[in-house]
Amino acid sequence: MANFVTIFRVFLMFIAIYLIMNCQTSATAYIWALVLTILAFSLDGLDGFLARLLKEESKFGALLDIMSDRIVENSYWILFAVMGWLSILFPLIAITRGFITDTIRSAAMEKGLTPFGMQVNPVCKFITGSKFMRISYAVAKVLAFIVIIAAKIPGIPNADLIFTIGFWLAVAAIVFCVVRGLPVLIEAKYVINETK
Repeated sequence: MANFVTIFRVFLMFIAIYLIMNCQTSATAYIWALVLTILAFSLDGLDGFLARLLKEESKFGALLDIMSDRIVENSYWILFAVMGWLSILFPLIAITRGFITDTIRSAAMEKGLTPFGMQVNPVCKFITGSKFMRISYAVAKVLAFIVIIAAKIPGIPNADLIFTIGFWLAVAAIVFCVVRGLPVLIEAKYVINETK
């Protein structure tokens, strides 16, 4: 059930992106895209909750969750760049950070470490794995995506102001993205040394 929710949110994202790209003059399509986006990100917490509740926690489920997070997040960054709403630097930074951290975390998982449990330094552990940092990053990212889509609803009042807020939320999200990735890169030596 938990894995179904994880995969289902990816399909919701694809429908939302389809609506944005193919119904650019329809306020109704944009509102539906906004609702689907909110739902897709809301389900991110539900899959983990269900896995714990139903005792379905597994390494596969954890990997599936990380993979779907990357697909959903990067798809929105790419969409916004393709639509000309944000610079191409946003998806390039997010995707590059994802490749680097996921590669290092894969090596850590081969050694029996969890993606967040590989951190040795307490500060690095806080930045990458603490609930505060994970939630702060998620909130900045989700708010950025929601506000940017809302700003582009045809006919919405104060669209420029709403978009400006969304833009700065996107900047904050990218800063969080980089800051949360740096400790993984800094402490990669521990994983690499263990693999030798």
